[in-house]
Amino acid sequence: MKITNTQKAIIWLCLAHLAADVYSGFLNPIMPFIAAKLGFSLSVATVLISISHICSSMLQPIFGFFADNILKRFFIFWGLILASIFIPLAPLAPDVRILLVCMVLGSLGGSFFHPQAMGFINYFAGKNCSSGMGTFISMGSLGFAFGPLLAALITQVLGLDMISYTSIFGLLLAGIMFFFVPKLSAIEKKPKHKEFFKSFKEILSSRQMNLLMLISMMKSLVTNSSCILLPFLWKSTGSSAFYIGFALFLFVFAGAIGSFLSPKAEKLFGSKPVIYFSMYATFPMMIVFASIYKSHPAISLAVFFIMGFTTMLAQPVTMVWAQKTMPEYKSIVAGFINGFCWGIVALCMSVLGTIAQKFGIMNVLIVLSIIPAIIAYFVRYLKEKPENF
Repeated sequence: MKITNTQKAIIWLCLAHLAADVYSGFLNPIMPFIAAKLGFSLSVATVLISISHICSSMLQPIFGFFADNILKRFFIFWGLILASIFIPLAPLAPDVRILLVCMVLGSLGGSFFHPQAMGFINYFAGKNCSSGMGTFISMGSLGFAFGPLLAALITQVLGLDMISYTSIFGLLLAGIMFFFVPKLSAIEKKPKHKEFFKSFKEILSSRQMNLLMLISMMKSLVTNSSCILLPFLWKSTGSSAFYIGFALFLFVFAGAIGSFLSPKAEKLFGSKPVIYFSMYATFPMMIVFASIYKSHPAISLAVFFIMGFTTMLAQPVTMVWAQKTMPEYKSIVAGFINGFCWGIVALCMSVLGTIAQKFGIMNVLIVLSIIPAIIAYFVRYLKEKPENF
């Protein structure tokens, strides 16, 4: 069967998402080793990671606004280029200030890339939007899964400094995308210009959008807190860089499977049941993980894998639901659901290291896992998803 130009565009956008999120996943597993190299604490590390997440997340709606008002591919190209250059350079930083600069610039790449790429997927996928978005998000999750594994493997076998050589792959893919992802200006009329403040006011005043963003924040809460804190917990028990990277790989790889299967689960059970399950199930699984991670580490990794699957199962459902709720703001909405929600949680993460040092990492994670189960009550107030744009 011949592959159409729009299908080719979707394929290359998905591959670019894979690459961009590979780089995004680099720093969590090796941050304890960068901290040891430069001599800073868990509290400082969580602040650095939180600032990085804020830059990669909270600015996404703004870049999404500009993406919705242009037909060029500026953000997807420069997003991938920034991520592929500066994140691999971070382990080479001679001090905390240079490390922060590399992390911020690399994170801005992700903030550039995601809103416009999701808007393009929405456009190119057409009626198959749910399936296309599920594949796109799952490829990003897959990248975020392989990122920790790759970074940890390189660190353990070759050393931290060798991570910088991985930049070549992202730069090469950015060049290839130039030829296979078409400008929308070649196939669509220039969009009607949207007013900045009016656009954001309409989105933020929508009760439906606020509920969907709240749901997205709950997914981010579990994912971010686990990926930031658990590497320090494992390192304190003597785990190697590769073990930590492999554990995070399992968690996010399971999330990729959950994202990919999300549209099928939605067709079988409906949108709300998928979201309910995703939000309620995390707490009991975190309790089990906390009970056995020392005595039965292999089984605890299996539980951690299932937790990753469950957490990400609702993400494509939430994203498409939000874009169908406000179809005139596809990229901005993607920036809010995929980015801004992560950024809000990242602000909270900035003090998490200090709290975890005082009360214990596992205790903090158990308390955090209760919150999605409580917030799940509000899912009942979501209006049914519109079928047409």
